[in-house]
This record gives sequence, structure tokens and C-alpha cells, in this order.
Amino acid sequence: MPLLLLLLMLLLPAAPEATSSALLGISYGRVANNLPPTTSALQLLAGLGLGRVRLYDADPATLRAFANTGVELIVGVPDECLAAVSTPSGASSWVRSVIQPALPATKIAILTVGNEVLTGDNSSALSRSLLPAMQCIHDALAQLGLDKQVSVTTAHNLGVLATSYPPSSAYFRKDLLPILCPILDFHARTGSPFLVNAYPYFAYAGDSTSVDLEYALLEPGHGGVPDPSSGLHYPNMLVAQVDAVYHAIAAANRAAARAVEVRVSETGWPSAGDANETGATPQNAARYNGNVMRLVSEGKGTPLRPDGALRVYMFALFNENMKPGPSSERNYGLFKPDGTPAYELSYHLPKENTTSGAGGGGITVAGGNNGHGDGPQDAGYYSISASPKANVGWWAWMAARVAVLMLMAL
Repeated sequence: MPLLLLLLMLLLPAAPEATSSALLGISYGRVANNLPPTTSALQLLAGLGLGRVRLYDADPATLRAFANTGVELIVGVPDECLAAVSTPSGASSWVRSVIQPALPATKIAILTVGNEVLTGDNSSALSRSLLPAMQCIHDALAQLGLDKQVSVTTAHNLGVLATSYPPSSAYFRKDLLPILCPILDFHARTGSPFLVNAYPYFAYAGDSTSVDLEYALLEPGHGGVPDPSSGLHYPNMLVAQVDAVYHAIAAANRAAARAVEVRVSETGWPSAGDANETGATPQNAARYNGNVMRLVSEGKGTPLRPDGALRVYMFALFNENMKPGPSSERNYGLFKPDGTPAYELSYHLPKENTTSGAGGGGITVAGGNNGHGDGPQDAGYYSISASPKANVGWWAWMAARVAVLMLMAL
């Protein structure tokens, strides 16, 4: 038996998570009335070499479009659904009707219950439903035996911090501690990550005289900033923001701090903005997002957590013309709605940035429709992984090879 296990270990491919560039994903927001069909988005993802995507809702047609692609999804439970899923019956109904039918063809890894609930416009009304909704959805997944496959969390912005500089002095707002401390217990108990939407752009735009642009853009040539209390040196603002969250978690719940991983669920830089939006240019957006891709592909952690590779989702795939707020909100996309680049990225990911265990990486076109009702132009799906037939063939070859090696070992 030990010999058989050794042979299998030699023949099996390395897990995709072992490749550092596979830790990068992108947000696929759809607050727009001029976006192409999801099949076109899949082509762009393949061209970028991205195998992880964050969605902000659980639209069944969109989930079907990602079926059999190998793309790993974070799927959002919208804020307006929180009250409905904060009861056991509501959560069970939602999971059974929306999530379970999509599995396993669609690779759903994480459910985010709400987005920036604790700091949003409706925080007072939604905050009390947040943790019950997370717990009830987790329990509903557990009842179906899906809790090890799909984890449950929520995404916060840096507004949950009372202070973030230097990172070692960071702590959560005191008014949010009664909510955040039980949420941290939930993360520690279930093994789900703490998600944060981190934007160095906002720090720079808010105080461009004090914040160095090169530091905010993650430029590798910047000398960095020291943390006088911890003695750690921060080469760029993004890792400083992540470590600020780690320090805040430790200050609020030291037991949870040993178990909870912080991941960046959004980060980006706008390519255009209003006249008073300092730094919102195509050149800065290209530099920032290119540097994010480079940073994550290096597979390094943060100064405080150097042994755990940083996981990041860039924001966003497309410019979204219906997003409210200043002009910058409608200009975070790497692509325009017609599929042309909003700017030329300065860095391109290695080819191994995929979550598929099958190898390959070419786009496979197959029959079917993603459910948008867009007719012939939307027919088929684009697989970022190898085709199912190729997978079957590889496994058959491996089984035969193992059998031969076993006979030789007798």
C-alpha cells in the first residue's frame, strides 16, 4: 500500500493552488446596461489568464454560464436578501433553490453575505441581520453536506477600522466590535476568510500631498514605509492595509487572529474621474493593476504574515455605466463594454493562473446557452480548463499507468 500511494503521488499533478499566480481573481460587476454576454466575459478572462471571479449576486443564468469552465467563483448574497436568509427556513430555501442546482458543474467556493454592510448607507437596518444570515446559510450548506466545499463570509471596507496607520496601531471601530467579534468567532469556527475591500487609491485621492503616489501604486522601486512600533517595513500601501486588518483582528479577538486569513476581495484604480478626483488616469490605473498582478504572482505574503501568500481580487472586469457616485465609480474596469482594453496593462500573468486541475489552458467552445436569451451570439461556453473529454482521457491513462507500475513492483 505505501508503494501504491507513492506511485499515485508521483503521477498526480500539483494542486493548482500551489501556483502563486492562481491566487489572483477579478470582480465581475454588472451594474450596467451595455455589457456583453457572459460568454464574452469568459473569453476576456481566458485572455487575462484569470481563473477566479467574484460575482455580486447569484443570478442563475450567470451561474450556468460558468458551468464546466473550471472558473472558481465567489458568489454574493445581495444586501436586499439578508433579512430573508437570516432565518433557517429562508436560508435553506435560498441555498436549495439557487446554489445547490448550480453545483458541482459551477465551481462555487465562497458565498459573501452582503457587501460592506457595516459601513453602508443601510448599515443600521442590515447589521443586525448579517451574522444570523451568515450562520443560517452555513447551516443550510452543512445540512446538504456542502459546507466543506462552499464557505461563508462577508466583505468589509476599510471603514470598519478606527485607524489604520501605522498598521500595528490599527483597531476596529468600537461601535462595531459587538458585531465584529462574533463574526470573527464564526470565521475561526468555520475556517472562512475575512474579506476586505482595500483601495490605496482612496488614501491617495483623499490626501495626495501626504501619500506618496509611487507607494500607493505599489511601484516596486519605492523605498517603502517603516512601522516604528513593529519594526516591519512596508514596500507598498496594499500590504500595509492588509496587515492593519490583521492587527485589528488581533486587538479585537486574539484567539481568532491565529486562525483567520485576510483576503482582499476588491482592489483597483480608476482610469478616469471628475476634475477633483486626483490620480484617476489610465496611466495610474495601468500601473496599479499591473503591479497588483505582479505582487500576487510572486506568491509572497505580507510583512506580518510572510508565510501565507496574499490572495486578491482586482476590481473590475468592465466599466459599469450605471454605478452611482462620482465618475471614477464608472471607470474601474480593465475593459470597456465593447471588449476593448480601457488601457494597456504593464504586466501579464503567467499561464498557470488557473483553478483547473486538468492542465491545459486553451479555450474550448461547446454547445449550450448561458440562459441570457441572447440568441446565437451567446451560444456555447468557453472553458478555461481542458475539455471534459480530455480530462477523462488523462485519468484513463493515469489509471493504466498505475496498474502497470503496480505489476512491475510485485
